[in-house]
Amino acid sequence: MDEHSYVEFDGLGLAELVAAGEVRAEDLLRIAQGRADRVDPSVNAICNRLDERAERELNSDLQGPFAGVPFLIKDLHQDLAGTTTTGGCRALANTVAPDTSTVVQRWLDAGLVIFGKTNTPEFGSKGITEPELFGPTRNPWDLDRTPGGSSGGSAAAVAAGIVPVAGASDGGGSIRIPAACAGLVGLKAGRGLIPSGPHDSDQLNGQATDGVISRTVRDTAAMLDVLAGPDAVSAFAPALPDIAFRDDLDRAPNRLRIGFTTYSAIRGSAHPEATRAVEAAAQLLTELGHDVEEVTPSWDDHQLARDFLTVWFVHQAIEIARIKRDIGAKDTDFEQDTRLMAALGRAASGIELQAAQERRHDHIAGLAQLHAGHDLLMTPTLGEPPIRIGSLDLPSALRTMAEWILRTRTVRLLQLTGISDEIIQRNLGWVPYTQLANVTGRPAISLPLYWTDSGLPMGVQFVASLNGEKLLLRLARQLELAAPWAQRRAPQFA
Repeated sequence: MDEHSYVEFDGLGLAELVAAGEVRAEDLLRIAQGRADRVDPSVNAICNRLDERAERELNSDLQGPFAGVPFLIKDLHQDLAGTTTTGGCRALANTVAPDTSTVVQRWLDAGLVIFGKTNTPEFGSKGITEPELFGPTRNPWDLDRTPGGSSGGSAAAVAAGIVPVAGASDGGGSIRIPAACAGLVGLKAGRGLIPSGPHDSDQLNGQATDGVISRTVRDTAAMLDVLAGPDAVSAFAPALPDIAFRDDLDRAPNRLRIGFTTYSAIRGSAHPEATRAVEAAAQLLTELGHDVEEVTPSWDDHQLARDFLTVWFVHQAIEIARIKRDIGAKDTDFEQDTRLMAALGRAASGIELQAAQERRHDHIAGLAQLHAGHDLLMTPTLGEPPIRIGSLDLPSALRTMAEWILRTRTVRLLQLTGISDEIIQRNLGWVPYTQLANVTGRPAISLPLYWTDSGLPMGVQFVASLNGEKLLLRLARQLELAAPWAQRRAPQFA
């Protein structure tokens, strides 16, 4: 097999070739490594190569549905014992993980050959991937633009053909946003379906989950089969399907009632390209026999965004305090934006945090009201096309003011100067649709159903009710057959 043939297959397709003896796992790893050597300098998707470890893995008895397939994991919470997990943070650049995360062990048990880690913004806190530690990851469809975040490195690696599927995670859209930016499939499973052990029971107060970014629906479904199910430290045990997700794919969904909206209180109207993406998807769904209608959101997405960020900011404060305590890190070991978020988190009272948590019920009830009359909610994944690298940088004057506020610990001025609103608008304004599924714990998927006239991908998001993963995957498969996307590639990386 050569590199040109390699990029034509998805993960299961490569595994089938290995199982049939048509190609060796060693050959696939060499091809993946060679392609990474050739294309990664352009996209900066991989922040840590683990080639020696991958070589040792080849000598083990590779078993499972993805046996012999080259794989990359995200450099955030996806620990591999004996290797660094930096989370995109300078303070953790030399910190070695003592244990292997549950999801990483399940990928190893599935036969995947891990040969590197992918780039992520510091602590996964942005919808872009531009950490100071490793530099920005670039979108294979346009190297001046972001592949999204926080799983931007994984999305760029898949879109550039380094691997057919890669590890990712989603705490506010971090699987779906980069999938949309890179023309890929990104599923965020419902709360608790995928475990987060051994060091977490319910990541980010239940808002975050691990998963993958892939080119095909069947890879995404098979990966969910690999990952789903509680571990010893899970907070609860969600219901598991009687039939494997992959085995249920080709049963077309019944006629669905799908409600769509492009409204967002955070940014106002969607970009025309985001609107066109939803309109094109609505037309395709109608042609497939589904009922599609515009709906008015029955939840307060402005309050939802603030509640979401309250939890995020408090989490950032706790994370920085933990790292300072454990390894003696200094303020200068963290990016300014991270320190600003942490400062806002420290300023939040316990009552404010608890109120944000309790309002989760209101957001769940609002979404449930929509699902009472509709099988799925459809929105743009992105509020606008993938933004340019550096677009979210604070202007120099604001950065100087922010540094003074941080040093003098006058956090109240963050609100008075408008810096906090600036952070919120810059980080969520272009991706206001994805946090709903995280706060409510519902499953959601982004599908590559639209490209702009200039050739940029724009994903379309579908949000299901509880235990709706099967429905999302079956509809995704139906759409994939009707409008195939897997062989559509960024011209520079075809």
